[in-house]
Amino acid sequence: MVSSEKSSLGNKGFVTLSVMLATIMQALDTTIANVALPHMQGSMSATQDQISWVLTSYIVASAIFLPMTGFLSERFGRKKLFLWSVVGFTITSMLCGAAQNLPQIVLFRLLQGVFGAALVPLSQAILLDTYPKEKHSSAMAMWGVGVMLGPILGPSLGGWLTEYYSWRWVFYINLPFGILAFLGILAFVKETPINKARRFDMLGFSFLSLGIGALQMMLDRGEVLDWFHSNEIVIELILVLLGFYWFITHIFTHKSPFIEPALFKDRNFSMGLIFMFIVGIILLATMALLPPFLQNLLNYPVIDVGLVMAPRGIGVMIAMMIVGKLAGKIDPRKQVVFGLLLTALSLWEMTLFDLNISEWDIIRTSVIQGFGLGFVFIPLSTITFSTLDQRYRNEGTALFSLTRNIGSSIGISIVISQLQQNVQKNHAAFADYVTDLSLPLKEAMQNGMWNIHTTQGLVSLNAEVTRQASTLAYLQDFRLMMWISLSALPLIVFLKAPAVQAKKA
Repeated sequence: MVSSEKSSLGNKGFVTLSVMLATIMQALDTTIANVALPHMQGSMSATQDQISWVLTSYIVASAIFLPMTGFLSERFGRKKLFLWSVVGFTITSMLCGAAQNLPQIVLFRLLQGVFGAALVPLSQAILLDTYPKEKHSSAMAMWGVGVMLGPILGPSLGGWLTEYYSWRWVFYINLPFGILAFLGILAFVKETPINKARRFDMLGFSFLSLGIGALQMMLDRGEVLDWFHSNEIVIELILVLLGFYWFITHIFTHKSPFIEPALFKDRNFSMGLIFMFIVGIILLATMALLPPFLQNLLNYPVIDVGLVMAPRGIGVMIAMMIVGKLAGKIDPRKQVVFGLLLTALSLWEMTLFDLNISEWDIIRTSVIQGFGLGFVFIPLSTITFSTLDQRYRNEGTALFSLTRNIGSSIGISIVISQLQQNVQKNHAAFADYVTDLSLPLKEAMQNGMWNIHTTQGLVSLNAEVTRQASTLAYLQDFRLMMWISLSALPLIVFLKAPAVQAKKA
């Protein structure tokens, strides 16, 4: 009996390790390539707009194929789908690293997104099935390490590999992860029953793909094309509205829809998706803001930016270890509230940043924010699937990942767009104070800082006004993220505590 229990625990450990390797591999690739883009651009003689397709192709392909996870798992078997996804993702990663021109790397990144789409939701579904309900919080804590640490450590690892080796190693690094994940899944993950009777709803998939693909394109290219001043963005918005309208109408009228509406009858699942969408907005938005803030305004080298941001992952890991220990002892809804308040506190502290901020203050706020997000992400994942029927788990985890990704894309678009607009507004407001009547300006001129009667002096003064306007714009974005994180708090009343934990509470 003891031997059997040890064997079971050992198998669970190997299953966890195997799926975590696949999760980390995919999660790393959401941010690791960003740092290497300037080097790829020079290597392939591409323009800024052209090289951005390296990111766009991956994001769009991943978003479109994420919802297919449920159907493919049921039709061909979850283990088989996972294995092929790992193999495909690893091979296309190698092809990305070996690409010789822009069309090649864009094509290979697109294929990488196709194969990588299922990795995160499948790993979550497997862990939920591997562990009993009372251990789901601990299982989600382990899964969350990969999902959240990947994007956090991506820029640091990508910067280091690009600086000391080559941008190609940003993709080659996936090879050992892919091989180990494949062997582990092959040996320890069990296959699920196959439903050959299920038919593919091509029309439903097409409508959803149209809506998601157009949305991701609009969010990714909106800032470059000046949003709705561009015909392309207007057309994409129309396609988004049409795609989602047709899809929603279709799933409620079709006999065998692409995604079963019964999924959304589960209150915890539906509210969990809304909650995760809001969390997704703040999850990567601050990570999109800090690197340019540190590099452009505080003159941090790329490597130092990665080192300063990496401790955010320490906060996440500590939180997840604590959350795992608290499973069944404290209502997970209280943990979510605590995490949101802590995240909001860290963002409030970031609104107090200035151009003399110390490294310690940046690291401290990052650790607090990571700690807060860890307390939100894992309990929320546990609650979302606590009452969902097991047969919906593959589709449910795919939709959970999709809403998080869409939320992150929208969050990044919002903060970048707001940043650009606020820089212009702040610059105009500050410029109104630069007059002959300004006492601080007179003192600065007397001290020899600027001479507004020369071209060089005016250029220097304008650069300082822009610098201050940009600083304030970043702080305004941090404040916006703080209010968004607080806006999720009222939703907590709509979530029900998991039955197992509710009994022990």
